Amino acid sequence: MLLLQQAAAGILCYIGAYVFITYDDYDHFFEDVYTLIPAVIIIAVGTLLFIIGLIGCCATIRESSCGLATFAAILLLVFLTECVVVVLGYTYRAKVEDEVNHSIQKVYSEYNGTNSDAPSRAIDYVQRQLHCCGIHNYSDWRNTRWFGESKNNSVPVSCCQPSIGNCTGVLTRPSELYQEGCEALVVKKFKEIMMYVIWAALTFASVQMLGMLCACVVLCRRTHDPAYELLVTTNSYA
Repeated sequence: MLLLQQAAAGILCYIGAYVFITYDDYDHFFEDVYTLIPAVIIIAVGTLLFIIGLIGCCATIRESSCGLATFAAILLLVFLTECVVVVLGYTYRAKVEDEVNHSIQKVYSEYNGTNSDAPSRAIDYVQRQLHCCGIHNYSDWRNTRWFGESKNNSVPVSCCQPSIGNCTGVLTRPSELYQEGCEALVVKKFKEIMMYVIWAALTFASVQMLGMLCACVVLCRRTHDPAYELLVTTNSYA
């Protein structure tokens, strides 16, 4: 059980770090940094689980009633925290679409096509990674300042399908471009990430529940079983 707690801690920290890294790639499309709260809590819980594992190990070895009670109480706290993560995950998952709708137009309007510009790098990265072009489709680029200033009737080369050689992004050859817009795919991507957090929290909340039950069973045996108490006492004096 203690090994399971340690494994759970590592997995939770990994999931939290994955959310942070992914958010960093798409942060220009999310103005509300509070969407990271579930990931922060997940990492904090994972770190706490390492400590819990040590407490549980010491309490089990020493047959300490106080240690086992502390172990069970901390597991209860972690269980409640993971329930909060589930609620926050569903809350922010519902807000993702509105958040992206509000910010994506602004990000595309700031595109200038240079690698030194953060919004430009973000858009090129998203279009290549998600295989999309524009907000709803490639024609959205016609309404951007960059398109008007470039005057070459083309979209960024990050819109080009990798299987097409010598693609320059010209709108006269739309078959060479990604056909799907980025807005829906960014929303889908972040909703998937939030679901990872929610399922992780639900799964490990079940693990914490099992841990609490085991600790309570051992604690009850220690408190109410005279033979068990006598055995422990005898061993202590031996």
